[in-house]
Amino acid sequence: MMGSPLIKIDDKHLPLHRIVWVSDVPHFCGEDDCMHEGEYEVRLDIDDSVWANRSERDYVIESMNQWYGGDSPDETGSNWA
Repeated sequence: MMGSPLIKIDDKHLPLHRIVWVSDVPHFCGEDDCMHEGEYEVRLDIDDSVWANRSERDYVIESMNQWYGGDSPDETGSNWA
């Protein structure tokens, strides 16, 4: 069981319940001034996002799986029986 419902992404401590979804592929828009190229979007409630590197993204997914019940997703990516 996980000890805290908080997770650190970049320099921010976020409650797990605010995370709506996590990108499976890195961001690529092709804009010259893009500051998030190659990072993974972590979508939060109320139309907000934070950006994570690969290891942070994997940690977010692992932490959410533990927080939501401790099971790993099956081959289809679903925890639903």
